[in-house]
Amino acid sequence: MRVGVKGGGCSGLMYDLDFDDQMKDGDKVFEDNGVKVVVDKKSLLYLLGTTLDFSGGLNGKGFQFVNPNASRTCGCGESFSI
Repeated sequence: MRVGVKGGGCSGLMYDLDFDDQMKDGDKVFEDNGVKVVVDKKSLLYLLGTTLDFSGGLNGKGFQFVNPNASRTCGCGESFSI
């Protein structure tokens, strides 16, 4: 799974979550519960200390980013600013 940050959204930056099987120069790999998470070098600066939670069930939101670096987030939780 590749996690990154790109410009956009109502707060300026958006999380990008995708499946990827290619490593690029500067990528960092983290593993938790057998799942490998790849983050590019630039995005890592915005994501340090961030946790990625999953909420399921009838009222579940899916993946939720908890980013201690974000100074502001939008109401839907899809974008943030630092």
